[in-house]
Amino acid sequence: MFKENTLIPAIIQDFYTKEVLMLAYMNEESLRLTKETKTTWFYSRSRKELWNKGATSGNYQTVVNIKYDCDEDTFLVSVIPKGPSCHTNNYSCFYRTLLEGSEEGSFKALIDLENTIRERKCNPKEGSYTNYLFSEGVDKILKKIGEESAEIIIAAKNNSKTEVIYETSDFIYHMMVMLKEMDIPFSDILNNLSERAE
Repeated sequence: MFKENTLIPAIIQDFYTKEVLMLAYMNEESLRLTKETKTTWFYSRSRKELWNKGATSGNYQTVVNIKYDCDEDTFLVSVIPKGPSCHTNNYSCFYRTLLEGSEEGSFKALIDLENTIRERKCNPKEGSYTNYLFSEGVDKILKKIGEESAEIIIAAKNNSKTEVIYETSDFIYHMMVMLKEMDIPFSDILNNLSERAE
């Protein structure tokens, strides 16, 4: 596989959303380390050295699977990311588009929400409701989750689809604030759901 090419491009893809997160390069040693540690390792062409994604930022990528194409010159690495994959703090390195009006997957809204909540936690913003919740602590956050779940029940009982959508959105937001307060990445929830699937 590495006979003709000393470096092989690796496409990194979110295991759950299937979104492409980044493109990097692997040599034989980084591939070995990736398989052994179950986290992504690459070879930096600019620095001329191996690097473990997340070693500096904490945004590690847990490897689920590694596939290679028919010509054996490209890897497709499925990962569960812990935080943004891009050095700009974006979920994916491919956050810009050349085609106006193209639609993103709806699941991305959850990832964007998690990133925004993380940003508020790390860099508080004056007047932010999210920062207000963090400053009040877990009891306040849990109280809001209880209120929102009750409002979902009332909306469903009233057979109001519009209200159910609105209140469920509120519930999910407060739930994700709670997850961040407890330092639980949303990917852990998805992983648990995947393990339960029949």
